[in-house]
Formats: sequence, structure tokens, C-alpha cells
Amino acid sequence: MASLSAQIPLCLALMMAACLMIGINGSIDGAQREFDYFALSLQWPGTICHKTRHCCSSNACCRGSNSPTEFTIHGLWPDYNDGTWPSCCYRSQFDVKEISTLLDALEKYWPSLYCGKSSTCFSGKGLFWAHEWEKHGTCSSPVIRDEYSYFITTLNVYFKYNVTKILNEAGYAPSNSERYPLGGIVSAIENSFRATPEVICSKEAVEEIRLCFFKDFKPRNCLASKTSCPKYVSLPAYVSMGREASESEIAWISDDEAL
Repeated sequence: MASLSAQIPLCLALMMAACLMIGINGSIDGAQREFDYFALSLQWPGTICHKTRHCCSSNACCRGSNSPTEFTIHGLWPDYNDGTWPSCCYRSQFDVKEISTLLDALEKYWPSLYCGKSSTCFSGKGLFWAHEWEKHGTCSSPVIRDEYSYFITTLNVYFKYNVTKILNEAGYAPSNSERYPLGGIVSAIENSFRATPEVICSKEAVEEIRLCFFKDFKPRNCLASKTSCPKYVSLPAYVSMGREASESEIAWISDDEAL
């Protein structure tokens, strides 16, 4: 048997290794530093749904006439001022029962625009909402401390700053033929939001717009100094991909097949 004096250094080494394992990329158990600001990431369905090659029950692009035609929520993300972000901050498995009263609103304004189940931090493959809560929501403390608060807060911020309405009123309507000046879109949001957004494009099409907030949810400028967008961009109009769409164009699969 090893002597007590030999066992003590070994125990200390094991404890230090465990601490290092927990601390890699910020700890699952809370060692990541507190975030600096929030980014509300909004998806443009017209752009994302144009890329759809398979339909399934979880993909809102495939709802036909009930598919989203306005910006939908991707997530509310705690970020750092250095351009990085925390993730999977503490072990809190997503529980859909916690947000049962919000499901109708989430299905409409925060749907998945893809097939297949999303990866999560603690629950294996699961719902899109599970991914957002476990990866980002758990890092929202001390501003947001539980699952229900994360989703209701995000919905309320989304409703308060209606980017679709802002752009429509400025003359930037969905179109499969028009191109709009990127600067005009940014200015329209700045005039209403009083802060500079971040615009993400897929080729020339707007794919996401991000609004940034201080921890008290007052608007602040986003950090991005560069953009993936050209000077003129499009806001593609939705093209139906529901059951009424041509079977030769879009194949329907189960969610499990899409994994």
C-alpha cells in the first residue's frame, strides 16, 4: 500500500486535473465569466427556406400557407465584448413542460427552419429550443436565471423591436427580384432601434439580423466591423414548400431520417 505522504500529492493532482477539465472553454458548472451583452439573432425565412431540400414535420419552411413570412427568432445570445461567447454554462436540461404556456407563440415566432434534431449540451439530440436554452440560456445569469424566463424575455424583446415592420415601413418588402441598398436597411433599423445592428448574408440575400442590448435590454451597437453582405442585398419572398408543393421538388422525410 502506498504511504499516506505518497497518496496526498496524487489526490491533489487528480483534483487539479478535474478542475482543468471543467474549465476548458469555460465551465459547464459555472466557471465561465459573466457575459457582457445580449445579441438577439433573427432569421429571415425567405433566405433559409430557399435552401430547403427536404421537408419534415419540424421544419417551419414546410408549413405551406402557414410558413413564417417575417423575421423569426434564432436565439438570444449572451456575448463578450472581445467577440467570443460563453456556452453550456451550467447543467440545466431543457424541459418542454416549463414553457408549455408559450408553445403556440414559440411555434410561430421561434420555429426551427431545418429538419432533424438539434445538438444540446446536456440532453443529446433534441428540439431547437433545447439547443438554445442549454447552449445560450444557461449563460444568461444573473439577468435570466431559469428556462421560462429565458423564453418569455426573448419573446418580449422580439415583439418590442419588430424588425419586419421597421423594414416594411421603410419600403424594404420581401421580393424575389428587387435588390436594396444594405446601408438603407441598416439606417432604417438604426433610426428606429437607436443602435447599429449586425447583418449576416448568404451570398446577396439577408439571412440574419442581430440586435444588441446592454444587460438591462437597452439597445447598444453590435460589435461587427465587417459584414458578409454586398452593397445591395435581397430579402427573398417565401416560396411555398408545404404538402401542396410539387413532390418532385421537395422530398418529405421523417425527423429521424434527417439526423
